[in-house]
Amino acid sequence: MRMKPLACVLLTAALTSQLAACGTVFYPERRGQISGEIDPGVAILNGIGLLFYLVPGVIAFAVDFATGAIYLPDARYSIAPAQLDKAVGADGQIDRMKLKAIIEQETGVELPLEHAQQMDRPDANQLAALGLQPRA
Repeated sequence: MRMKPLACVLLTAALTSQLAACGTVFYPERRGQISGEIDPGVAILNGIGLLFYLVPGVIAFAVDFATGAIYLPDARYSIAPAQLDKAVGADGQIDRMKLKAIIEQETGVELPLEHAQQMDRPDANQLAALGLQPRA
């Protein structure tokens, strides 16, 4: 009777460790990429999960491909959406100077945002192309 709780604990630990071994956890800044070169490190970790634990391995691959975290970053600059949210005020307006500072700090590129325009209601297709969900 002692084996049942031990087996449950070991199985839970194994499944949890494998679900945490995907690129979405290791590289959250890569989320939103649509395509690119596959990161061999993430693919190997997911493959190990697939080898030992079939279901968590398949889930890890599915999550990484769905979020784009399995792809290596290309030559473009990318910033995690959570970083950009710091430039949005409580009223939903974007502080251009904060945005410019965040972009400069994260990428090292200085952009002229003085004359940038904010789209009030972006088209759903534009949001989908960026990998974003419309917010109400």
